[in-house]
Amino acid sequence: MTDSTAAALALGLYLFGLITAFGVRTWLHRRRSGSSGFRGLTGAPGSAEWWGGILFAAALVLGTAGPLLALTGITPPWPLPAGTHWAGLVVTVAGLLGVLAAQAGMGASWRIGVDATERTALVTTGAFALVRNPVFTAMLAALAGMVLMVPTPVSAAAPVVLLAAVELQVRCVEEPYLLRTHGDTYARYAARVGRFLPGIGRLKSPN
Repeated sequence: MTDSTAAALALGLYLFGLITAFGVRTWLHRRRSGSSGFRGLTGAPGSAEWWGGILFAAALVLGTAGPLLALTGITPPWPLPAGTHWAGLVVTVAGLLGVLAAQAGMGASWRIGVDATERTALVTTGAFALVRNPVFTAMLAALAGMVLMVPTPVSAAAPVVLLAAVELQVRCVEEPYLLRTHGDTYARYAARVGRFLPGIGRLKSPN
């Protein structure tokens, strides 16, 4: 696979992922529940919550810019061993499918952002029995795969920025909200299931 073919394929996959994970998913959620599930950017400007949202948006932009800039020749890819493009393709596709599967597994609890006044069911089955945030894990995997497909500084920055964003979002927004909302039920779940990887990032047991 040539660099240009890999960049074009990566861009197509990424745009497909954005459309399905955000556009189509939002449409389906509204159709089934009457709500878009979109809760938007939270927190005062400069707060951890606010920065989480800003960095998340920046990561999405970087994910698009990486293959696009490579296609135009502005940021030529770094040379990597033969077969790296194909390995990246496999990881990217697996990550995108993982995002869609994890979103579907959330059912009516799927949201973009958090409304502190809202109570949704706690999902602990399927992929959520392995990690507490499988959507974010799969998104990071997809972007990591794109780095292998389009190895440029811009592509490499995307998963780094996304990791910073989801760490802020999960630690400062989602986990406090879930602890307030579900109490010991969430605390016990978080004590046995890792944050982004199995067994890693578990919270202290309430017992």
